[in-house]
Amino acid sequence: MHRNMIVKITLLALLSFALIAVFLFFQVEGSWDYVIPRRLKKIAAIVLTGGAIAFSTMVFQTITNNRILTPSIIGLDALYLLIQTFVVFVFGSTTLTMMHKNLHFLLTVGLMVLFAGVLYKVMFKREGQNIYFLLLVGIIFGTLFGSMSTFMQVLIDPNEFLIVQDRMFASFNNVNTDLLMISVIIMALIAAYVMRFMKYLDVLSLGKEHAVNLGVPYDYVVKRLLIVIAILMSVSTALVGPITFLGLLVANVAHELMRTYRHRILIPGSILISIAALVGGQFIVERVFTFSTTISVIINFIGGVYFIYLLLRENKKVW
Repeated sequence: MHRNMIVKITLLALLSFALIAVFLFFQVEGSWDYVIPRRLKKIAAIVLTGGAIAFSTMVFQTITNNRILTPSIIGLDALYLLIQTFVVFVFGSTTLTMMHKNLHFLLTVGLMVLFAGVLYKVMFKREGQNIYFLLLVGIIFGTLFGSMSTFMQVLIDPNEFLIVQDRMFASFNNVNTDLLMISVIIMALIAAYVMRFMKYLDVLSLGKEHAVNLGVPYDYVVKRLLIVIAILMSVSTALVGPITFLGLLVANVAHELMRTYRHRILIPGSILISIAALVGGQFIVERVFTFSTTISVIINFIGGVYFIYLLLRENKKVW
């Protein structure tokens, strides 16, 4: 069984590298010195975003012991859109376009992480607080942020709404190199920090009661993993935009493909599936749809259909 999993991981890695190679070298016209670096930036953004979303979703589902939830449920995507809409509504679209990219990125990430931190602090103020209560409050805040964004979007000038609309969907076409470097540094620090908690994930998947009985410092571990998830999701969303259903899709496909509880297999598998899905999706957007749509639309459509399938399947199990 272990050998079979290694074979699957190897095949996924080969598929990801093959798709990356096709994306980089397919129909290279003009100067290679101009085309290849631009495509490499897209690949770097895809790898960072795909890895962050896949890891965050896999860990989040382990903590909540629920395979139909994603970190977006706590309202980070809705907060991202609210921040972009608020800036345009109050200061005008010129402020959003003229603001320094690094400042805008750090401001967005900082506000999203601050919101998650305050939410966790309040929710976990009492010992033994149920994590599902946190999710419920997150849904309420997400709905509130979405309603506020819609209200401001209705009031702003239609031309300025187009600026906000560009931020509603993930895009890998104009990724800033400086932001990539900042994202790499942040994610490298997070990866080094989170390694100490990886040994607990297999036990956490058994549920809170079993994890506590087996000696896991549950509250300590879960609080820190939730902060890590919030930072990773904030960085990936601020870098390219929201891709709501990507994590749900790749995490569940990884479970179905790997058929194991071991996170040392599930996490690399989900990351490779995420990278392959994003590279393949971006290739289709550029070569088939000729930029007439965005990758987030394709991912969210497929992920939404798969989400409905999961709900129907779980409903059958109940009945």
